[in-house]
Amino acid sequence: MTLPYPDDAAIVSVGERFAARTLPKAEWTHAAHFAAALWLLRCRPELVAEEAMPGMIRRYNEAVGTVNSDSSGYHATITLALLAGLRAFLAERAPDEPLHRLLAAVLDSPLADREWALAYWTRERLFSVAARREWVAPDRGLLPF
Repeated sequence: MTLPYPDDAAIVSVGERFAARTLPKAEWTHAAHFAAALWLLRCRPELVAEEAMPGMIRRYNEAVGTVNSDSSGYHATITLALLAGLRAFLAERAPDEPLHRLLAAVLDSPLADREWALAYWTRERLFSVAARREWVAPDRGLLPF
């Protein structure tokens, strides 16, 4: 697997530019979402990720011209589920494991599969307006963490 970010400095850069809303929209990839979340969880422990990330995503989206609406932009349930999954993932790893190795492992895990959440939510429930706006519990089974 080719690593999208070869070292910790690259991941820190993504996280900081995301938070500052200076990351170009073209760089806000699937891997960048995970990089920013790992950066937040590991490098900004003074912030509660589940409280900070929603606003950060909304503000970032607005800065790059993405509309946060009932059909696009920020999605609360997916964001909170992935943060919970990342917390569980990090709990099983060494606290000093480099960010780029963590990211590589996450991207190689089921959590990074774009269809991952559909094992726990029906498509209708996961992509409902309610799930986009706030946490909606899974309707297919309990999350594994």
